Amino acid sequence: MIAGLPRGVWSTIRTVRLPLCLGALAGVVATAILTATSAPQLDAAAARWVTSTLEGMTLDQKVGQLIMPSFRSTYLSSDSAVYDALVSRVHEQHVGGFLLFGGREPAPDVLLNAGYSRSVLGQPLAAASITNRLQAISALPLLNSADFEAGVGFRIRGATTFPRAMAFGAAGDDRLVFEAGRITALEARALGIHVNFAPVADVNNNPRNPVINTRSFGEDPAMVARLAAAYVRGLTDGGMIATVKHFPGHGDTDVDSHLGLPLIAHPRARLDRVELPPFRAGIAAGAAAVMTSHIVLPGLEPDRERPATFSRRIVTDLLREELGFDGLIYTDSMRMRGITDLAPASEAAVAAVVAGHDVVVHSPDDVAAFDGLKQAVERGEITEARLDASVRRILEAKARLGLHRTRAVSLDTLPLIVGTRVHRAVAAEVSRRGMTLIKDERHDVPLRVPRQAAILYLSVLDYPSGWGNGAPSRTFLPELETRWPNVTAVEVSDRTSQSELELLRASIDRYDAVVASVFVRTASYSGRMDLADPVVSLLRDVARRSQARRQPFVTIFFGNPYAATFLPELPAILLTYDYYDLAEASAVRAIAGEAPITGRLPIALGDQFPVGHGLTRAARARPSR
Repeated sequence: MIAGLPRGVWSTIRTVRLPLCLGALAGVVATAILTATSAPQLDAAAARWVTSTLEGMTLDQKVGQLIMPSFRSTYLSSDSAVYDALVSRVHEQHVGGFLLFGGREPAPDVLLNAGYSRSVLGQPLAAASITNRLQAISALPLLNSADFEAGVGFRIRGATTFPRAMAFGAAGDDRLVFEAGRITALEARALGIHVNFAPVADVNNNPRNPVINTRSFGEDPAMVARLAAAYVRGLTDGGMIATVKHFPGHGDTDVDSHLGLPLIAHPRARLDRVELPPFRAGIAAGAAAVMTSHIVLPGLEPDRERPATFSRRIVTDLLREELGFDGLIYTDSMRMRGITDLAPASEAAVAAVVAGHDVVVHSPDDVAAFDGLKQAVERGEITEARLDASVRRILEAKARLGLHRTRAVSLDTLPLIVGTRVHRAVAAEVSRRGMTLIKDERHDVPLRVPRQAAILYLSVLDYPSGWGNGAPSRTFLPELETRWPNVTAVEVSDRTSQSELELLRASIDRYDAVVASVFVRTASYSGRMDLADPVVSLLRDVARRSQARRQPFVTIFFGNPYAATFLPELPAILLTYDYYDLAEASAVRAIAGEAPITGRLPIALGDQFPVGHGLTRAARARPSR
């Protein structure tokens, strides 16, 4: 067996060369669920390592274990100022691990037409190289984490990207959720990442939630609990720590905690009925970590100036004592304005640890956080016993993963694990089964126009800026043209002028059919989740004119599914709950009749479309030539 690979990975590499057929996949996944194992217990040698290590640590080393700075996973020279800063975090602050992000490009902070995205995906070999170098210089093994909610491809180019959680809710299959977790764990461990800040256990029951939305499995607490537990089991089976977040529930907010401090005013009885069941289920399934949220919950913490991050009542009394959770408790990113507006970095770190957290994640000033925690211990605000309890949990987590024996990962075997055809086949199956047809008044799905038909394709954007990981329609349009070559494509957004919209209206009658892709994001820090009014008006006009001409008109929603509720005039609506290449390819196959449509709503869209609603379509032959 190759050193550094999680148990079971090498046998998978040796025996699986080509993608499993999807029929066989179900059996493989079902078997994997039945054989899933809980997090390994410490053996005698590992237990001795934890005890002896803790006894030999200095105060600085103990405090440092509670700090988690970040790094970006694009190429980084060891002879650079950025790498020097990471080395300093290891040698001077003795940090316990790092949080991996993708890449970041410089962009001008200009007014009016600022459409540049700063974010890019990281690189797998670069990420693994950085984790190996940092592990090599650290006195203690590093416990590294990442936010891989939608798979490792969520942050790393070339890795497997899964649909957003709500697509899993629409597919409704625990086996696929388990397998997505297992695959994510295998790919993450190949990069040297040990903790996944997933699954999202929030119940999204607020249509105006700008930050959770499709990151949630849905609005039914029982279903969210079931799927979150399946994902936890999958991650655990793949050798990774699962983190249920954002405790005690971020689903019923209408404020982005990246921008402000949300309030959930429900009483404790409601929280027990709706918000808490998925967290209980995730913990019962073996989640070894929990991440809290920067929200105010007066039903649990009477002090409205004290968010969950700083609340001992929520973190210690509820999570530790009442729910009996003894794993790692992480803060959410401490750079979010819900926290930075309340306290400087040093005070925020101390308040979070006093409340009961083990790890302070992504502080705006890691050195200040370290100094603040050390001074709090020295003055007795944080007792040494309290500090030791967190450090012991962290060391035990490292030992359970075998990091006290092997820290480095193999760059040679990484390409055999990350982004394989087998893994991508699972993601494609989830995407296909998540497609949800909620409306088809004129029976236009699948689209029955001949191959030579003239198609008007509308790529409808919320706003054109910020598409750093791929332009919208970049896959949909070429896939559509493969099936119907005579396509005229037009992009409209909040930047499209009224005269341009009028010209487009005047041309609609020239086409045999209209297909519209609507892209509405709920991106952190954006504060936006709607289409511009003139664009909504255009779609309504297309619906009316196409009805008069008996012209097929199909609309596919990418991202925020709740946006469909503002366009009841649309005759045919397909939901994907996702963005980018995989969702776009799946949507074209669905409207072309090449794949069955079987998804069911995991959320309610007004009174007309309740939870569980969805129209079924069987696959048929490709369009006639």
